[in-house]
Amino acid sequence: HVQLVESGGGLVQPGGPLRLSCAASGFTRNAYCIGWFRQAPGSEREGVASIYAGGGTPHYADSVKGRFTISRDNAKNILYLQLTSLAPEDTAMYYCAAHQDCKVVAGFGGYWGQGTQVTVS
Repeated sequence: HVQLVESGGGLVQPGGPLRLSCAASGFTRNAYCIGWFRQAPGSEREGVASIYAGGGTPHYADSVKGRFTISRDNAKNILYLQLTSLAPEDTAMYYCAAHQDCKVVAGFGGYWGQGTQVTVS
């Protein structure tokens, strides 16, 4: 039973940093894709960053390149998203999603957490 639990969201001033965490459980080995998505009210869901749990090059949306960093602590099975230089347009619910098939994650499928709200104001 796969479970993803996000945390770390909150209210932050423009320009400020924030770190999101996603605790993943239920995968029997590090052979899955995991990533961060976000959705603002009235907007479509957007892929933010993703990484293969077994290693590899992270992928970022153009809108966050150079500002957000995705990383993973394999020993703790925690995915992080370090957010810097935050702007009001980054305000959204941020979700963690994962699946053994990277294409499923890219298509907004797979296993999802409940989300954590980030508000930049």
